[in-house]
Amino acid sequence: MAKFGIVQMTSGADPEINLKHLKMKLKGLQLQGAKLVVTPENCLVFGSREDYLAHAEPLGEGPLQAQVAALAKQLGIWVLIGSMPIRQLDGAITSTALLFDDQGLLRGHYDKLHMFDVEIDDAHQSYRESDTFRAGRETKVIPTPFGNIGLSICYDVRFPQLYAALREQGADIIVVPAAFTKVTGKAHWELLLRARAVETQCWMVAAAQWGEHNEQRETWGHSMIVDPWGQVVACQQQGTGVMVADVDLDLSKAIRTNMPLVEHARFSVQQREG
Repeated sequence: MAKFGIVQMTSGADPEINLKHLKMKLKGLQLQGAKLVVTPENCLVFGSREDYLAHAEPLGEGPLQAQVAALAKQLGIWVLIGSMPIRQLDGAITSTALLFDDQGLLRGHYDKLHMFDVEIDDAHQSYRESDTFRAGRETKVIPTPFGNIGLSICYDVRFPQLYAALREQGADIIVVPAAFTKVTGKAHWELLLRARAVETQCWMVAAAQWGEHNEQRETWGHSMIVDPWGQVVACQQQGTGVMVADVDLDLSKAIRTNMPLVEHARFSVQQREG
């Protein structure tokens, strides 16, 4: 059993302001005994295409990643940056989750697979992530002292095939850093997280953005931790802040033993290229 923490944020375009807020929250979670902390999607930079391009860093390099690594080492906790813009070797930008260990070492990363290119009935209306980011190509499960952690980001949660693949690759816990819109979050956020937990028999640790980021962008919040039986064990509905909960892998083992879904499954999934 390990204590996981979540930071709920209202990030903006200035990474220094976001980092200042994040540092304060991480210190608070460390005092509460959290061993691993999950932050939302776009936690370091949440703005326009120009903002993402201006602050994109090569993987494992740059001042933003260096500050997070130093803080993880200083506090002695694992930190999952929900996503930040990463510049690939060919110049493309990806929306990438980064997992730092308690020594400040980058232990794994994941490039968001599914781009949020949709029309929503809100002030923003049209979302086109693919105009800024290139979709990832690989699923990722990272071994940690707390269990095998499957990585996903926001819009990914609508695609059960990805989560089935993460379970097949040995995931015990799946993280879902997100910036769900208020409209889609109200309709589907909790429903999707609980469904993915039940289907995979994994813990879901979902850190969300909350509130008004500009005149057009408002996010839903409701960060939560869901157990493998689909029960919400912790939730912060509104506001910025932190929460902690114990993630018990013995519960996962018991549920998987009593209801062996993987053994009963008659279909498998394959990743489509492109």
